[in-house]
Amino acid sequence: MDPQIKQTDSGIEVKQLYTGEDLPAVNEERPGLFPFTRGVQPDMYRGKLWTMRQYAGFSTAEESNKRYHYLLSQGVSGLSVAFDLPTQIGYDSDHELAEGEVGKVGVAIDSIGDMQTLFKGIKLEEVSTSMTINATGFILLSLYVALAKQQGADLKKLSGTIQNDILKEYAARGTYIYPPKPSMRIITDIFEWCSQEVPKWNTISISGYHIREAGSTAVQEIAFTLSNGKAYVEAARKKGLDINVFGKRLSFFFNAHNNLFEEVAKFRAARRMWARIMKDLGATDPKAMMLRFHSQTGGSTLTAQQPLNNISRVTIQTLAAVLGGTQSLHTNGYDEALSLPTEEAARIALRTQQIVAYESGSADTVDPLAGSYYIESLTREVEEAAWKLIEKTDAMGGSVAAIEQGFIQDEIARSAYEYQRNIETGDKIIVGVNKFQSEDQHSTPILKVDDSIRAIQSEKLRILRNNRDHAKCDQLLQLLSDKANSGENIMPVVVEAVEANCTLGEIADTLRELYGEYR
Repeated sequence: MDPQIKQTDSGIEVKQLYTGEDLPAVNEERPGLFPFTRGVQPDMYRGKLWTMRQYAGFSTAEESNKRYHYLLSQGVSGLSVAFDLPTQIGYDSDHELAEGEVGKVGVAIDSIGDMQTLFKGIKLEEVSTSMTINATGFILLSLYVALAKQQGADLKKLSGTIQNDILKEYAARGTYIYPPKPSMRIITDIFEWCSQEVPKWNTISISGYHIREAGSTAVQEIAFTLSNGKAYVEAARKKGLDINVFGKRLSFFFNAHNNLFEEVAKFRAARRMWARIMKDLGATDPKAMMLRFHSQTGGSTLTAQQPLNNISRVTIQTLAAVLGGTQSLHTNGYDEALSLPTEEAARIALRTQQIVAYESGSADTVDPLAGSYYIESLTREVEEAAWKLIEKTDAMGGSVAAIEQGFIQDEIARSAYEYQRNIETGDKIIVGVNKFQSEDQHSTPILKVDDSIRAIQSEKLRILRNNRDHAKCDQLLQLLSDKANSGENIMPVVVEAVEANCTLGEIADTLRELYGEYR
């Protein structure tokens, strides 16, 4: 590429100079008003700062509980739970396929007992909890609700989010269980049930984060994420749900990368696009047209080489999310290219958010980059490029069809290849990796999870199974199968099943037998 030509990471050419002639013909848009380009609240962070979350979960529920209490003591305003792979794909810790993975990339949750331990000393009515869980999201939500009931909480006051976005699992991440159609049916069951039982709960976090981590560009991230969002809305409408009711409980999850201005433009464009999508789909309540989003700094941008440089990267990404109007934010630890974050790394990551909030001035006024010739022009260009991809996806029959045809996967793979090739040729500079390397070896402390965790969890499962009412468990699992087969909403019986000490793996397997597995 000609070194004189500058491009964003999405390949949008950046001019040397922007002037008033580059400003798009936008009306006098205002924050809190359709199409929400400038933010979903009229006062944004002057009224309330974004929720500062730290994504945490590892080893056993006991160990994760200690980390949650530590983070709450340090000033986080919401919890964000990471689950291990067996939990994510519906296997109990003693299943043969769980070997080597228990407690490694998140916490192991097999039963209501683990959930009780995970949140010991934490009143669920008083904390907002985000759970990164998809294929087994319905089970983890049921466990959370069952625990809240045990605590005597008012379910109408429970707030939080389950990610529950299965479409991006097929396209980018891979922790699916069931085929797309029954998976979509489970998701709409959750929408329907939550609207009655836990109305403040965000029933889905439509995730561009993992699409970006898989190698997409910023433009692809919002195009494919909003396409997935359309698919969920259309599925819910077919079930007879009111778009003005469930639309208010949809949230999004985006990545924040290093190209500060493109990222800000991406967030602004996404809000404007989603407002128009929802209006076209029949929403009339402005709150159902608002794109509210959680963001996380870019895991794939972190380097194992010179890991302390990652603190600077995370700071830029934090600014991008805040200047772009995020509703909540998780900042990665500088050591996460090497291991799960240590306590020190998690603390520095949280302090980064607090410094931006209280020292940078970024939160003092709404949408501070609005009116910039460059930002406004880039917002328009990102939006136009994203609409073109959405139109291609729609022409195939929507996200589900585009995933089944491999279109979305191929587009992401192509972008990932181009990005890596640019690093290897030196067209894309990554400090400390392909330029400004150092021979100095700095030893970074690493958090290690012991393999004995599986034995601990397996023993808990043995005790649980020996001390529960087997007849009741069998009856409830059969009832779950019957309701899933008949098309009735499965959520009430799943809550009953976890309360009766049915395990996550048993519930997931009941539906595996009915729906099969996606391969």
